[in-house]
Amino acid sequence: MVPGYLIRSGAAGDVETIVAHRRAMFSEMGYRDQEALDNMCVAFEPWLVGKMQTGEYLAWFAVGADASIAAGLGLWLMDWPPHMIGPGARRGNILNVYTEPHARRLGLARLLMETALAWCRDNGIRAVTLHSSSEGRPLYESMGFESTNEMRLELG
Repeated sequence: MVPGYLIRSGAAGDVETIVAHRRAMFSEMGYRDQEALDNMCVAFEPWLVGKMQTGEYLAWFAVGADASIAAGLGLWLMDWPPHMIGPGARRGNILNVYTEPHARRLGLARLLMETALAWCRDNGIRAVTLHSSSEGRPLYESMGFESTNEMRLELG
C-alpha cells in the first residue's frame, strides 16, 4: 500500500485517461512527432475500447483521496500459441504504465505491477511480457523481469 492512494480497476469510462497516459508515456520517452502521436491515439482508442469490451484489456489505476488518477497500468491478454514458457492460450502483456509527474517515486508503479501480476497468477497467466523505457527498467528487473531474445523489424 502507498499511503493516500488506493488501487481500482479500470472501466469503459477510463478510455480517455488511458489514451492520454499512453500519449504522455511516449512523449516523455522522446517521441516528439506530434502528428504521429495524434495518429497513434486516434488508432489506439477504438482498439482499446474493443479489447476492454471483450475483456482482453484490463486496467488498474492508483487513485488519490480526491479520486484523481495518479498512475495507471494496462494488461493485454494476448492470444498465444502453447509454448514451453506459459503453455496456456494467453500471455499477459503489460503496457501503458504511466505515473503523473507529481506522484512519481512513491511506489505507485510497483503497486500497480504487483496488482497486475497477482491477477495473472490468480487467472492462470504464466508468462508476462512488457517493453520498458530506460527509466522503468530498474523497477521491472527488481520484480524479476529479464531481457529476452525478442527482435524487431519495422517494415516501411
